[in-house]
Amino acid sequence: MLLRIAVQAKGRLFDETMTMLEESSIKIESGKRTLLVPAKNFPVEILYLRDDDIPQAVASGIADVGIVGLNEFAERHEDAEVIKRLDFSKCRLSLAIPKSIEYNGLSWFNGKKIATSYPHILSEFLNKNSVVADIHVITGSVEIAPGIGLADCIFDIVSSGSTLVSNNLKEVEVVMNSEAVLIGHKGLSAEKVAILNELLFRFDSYKNAEGKKYIVLNIPTDKIAAASELLPGMKAPTVTALETEGWSSLASVLEEKHFWEIIGKLKQLGAEGILVMPIEKMIL
Repeated sequence: MLLRIAVQAKGRLFDETMTMLEESSIKIESGKRTLLVPAKNFPVEILYLRDDDIPQAVASGIADVGIVGLNEFAERHEDAEVIKRLDFSKCRLSLAIPKSIEYNGLSWFNGKKIATSYPHILSEFLNKNSVVADIHVITGSVEIAPGIGLADCIFDIVSSGSTLVSNNLKEVEVVMNSEAVLIGHKGLSAEKVAILNELLFRFDSYKNAEGKKYIVLNIPTDKIAAASELLPGMKAPTVTALETEGWSSLASVLEEKHFWEIIGKLKQLGAEGILVMPIEKMIL
């Protein structure tokens, strides 16, 4: 029995999904433009679809689970469930208007024409805030709509914001934060749930290790307490006495974003011989 996973056929979400599967030691044959590909070493098969088709495929049972942007899932309103937020492909759905226009709050949108690929999410937001506007649905380059006179403003995905800037637009209201999520069909069999749980375990092991380094260093024994406050590790640093009297070896896990700041403080405590190694997986 195989667990069928629907994934985006191309784009950034595809790249990050395939990286996660690879880092979870799930080998997928690459280079073949086939719709359905089984893994070589794990009981799953990958179904490649358009991102906006994934929620319906999972809800209908064509796929058991799917990896899709939360924004697409919310827009489609299909009868499936969010199993796990995956913490990548983060973006937001925002309202944006021409840079030259002064913005004075949501009332500005009353009577305006808003171009978007997400009419359902936008409609709910406008209704909730008692704003009456004309929603113009576009399935393409939404950001060009104001510039060509097709709409007054837009409601679209924003990541870095560079696309807005290049089209002389500014973000004025964030309606929804989004990221990749794992969605599931309701009523999976016990056998498929067992496969899914093992898959989630592997995903967690990969994500737990992301952005972390394993470090080993030598430090004066009387500085261990101070060093431990900087390096808590998973529970506490591992400390081993050295043959040199008054010195110990300390091993721990360090978040990469704080790496240089903490390394500098450890050196001030007298740390020497600092070794830094990547972590592939971390099981908590």
